[in-house]
Amino acid sequence: MDFENTAEFAHKLDVQDHLHDYRNRFHFPKYNGKEALYFTGNSLGLQPKKAKEAIEQELNDWAEFGVEGHFKAKNPWYAYHEMFTELLSKLVGAKYSEVAAMNSLTANLNMLLVSFYRPTAKKYKILCEAKAFPSDQYALESQAKLHEFNPIDAVVEIHPRAGEHIIRTEDILSKIEELGDELSLIMFGGVNYYTGQAFDMKEITEAGHKAGAYVGFDLAHAAGNLKLNLHDWDVDFACWCSYKYLNSGPGSVAGIYVREKHCQNINLPQLAGWWGHDKEKRFRMEKGFEPMATAERWQMSNAPVFSMAAHKVALDIFDEIGMAALCEKRDKLTGYLEFIIDEMNGKLEAGNKKLEIITPRDQNQRGCQLSIIAHEIGMELYNYLTENGVIADWREPDVLRMAPVPLYNSFEDVYRFGEILKSFFSR
Repeated sequence: MDFENTAEFAHKLDVQDHLHDYRNRFHFPKYNGKEALYFTGNSLGLQPKKAKEAIEQELNDWAEFGVEGHFKAKNPWYAYHEMFTELLSKLVGAKYSEVAAMNSLTANLNMLLVSFYRPTAKKYKILCEAKAFPSDQYALESQAKLHEFNPIDAVVEIHPRAGEHIIRTEDILSKIEELGDELSLIMFGGVNYYTGQAFDMKEITEAGHKAGAYVGFDLAHAAGNLKLNLHDWDVDFACWCSYKYLNSGPGSVAGIYVREKHCQNINLPQLAGWWGHDKEKRFRMEKGFEPMATAERWQMSNAPVFSMAAHKVALDIFDEIGMAALCEKRDKLTGYLEFIIDEMNGKLEAGNKKLEIITPRDQNQRGCQLSIIAHEIGMELYNYLTENGVIADWREPDVLRMAPVPLYNSFEDVYRFGEILKSFFSR
């Protein structure tokens, strides 16, 4: 659509936006007594207003019932995690049996790698994107070492071409074909945390399977941001956190997806804990792990109820709206931010340092994050924005990350950001 950089136009878009009122379900940080312009939901999402009530419900049940809360609480704790299977399956495009809410992101990743990184002397290489999130890099390195391989040799990173910031899909596919029989595992971020590039997970999975490799994804920046169809894409495994786009609180419970056929493979190696044991026999306290035939088999322990309480509130909102509607607004809202930045660049004189958007311009290759390099003035700009009530995110060495989240950000938020940006360059 044709955008306009005016308060009236932004207001008109907000009036037309049928998701606009959902922002009232979240708490916004304050700056000088006013709502801050919050563009860092890709790092920590805002708190749903009903989260406090949900957590207090579990605290009250703990106080009233003690251990009997496992069965007498309003939401019995014994089966608390089971409330999430339907919600998560819709969110990531999976069968109920393929998802579970459990643990934390990197713990889940390492446990899944135990199952899906099964190298041999010849077939041992792992392919990932360059500049993957550090925790993913550390997990892959440690898994290679665990199998007595040198990570420098075993972990292969695919880089952008010289002078470019994003990784071309054809280069990924070419590298998969090049590695061939040496390739054991592909593990990418669904969306790269640094550039905001969304990878073609379907095509990568198809190519990986053709090479005889397992394929998995870290969806920390994709869950709640992209329309996912993990089952239809034949992805082997995935994991994600819930505190970014999923608005479930700092360090909240994470989630996993495992392809149905792998869940049912009783011979698949895994690390085991009692909550992954056949639940009909769990409390017999017998030796001999018998895995459930669902993604729950990777659970280690019983549910972290307090964090799950907030998670349930947030997922209910996603279920109410649906990812299709969120993605439609996401593209329009992110497009408006892109337009505002481009217009600012067009007004800058040649001597000024312009803003370079390194996130793909193609809406099919991104979510709601735009990563921006403000050459030579990046930290100065970041500090100015912070001082003027804009909460964004800085990542070394030179990127300002901004995420206009469709669940609670508005077009007026984006317009107001543009006015603050204008004031920075007109000083």
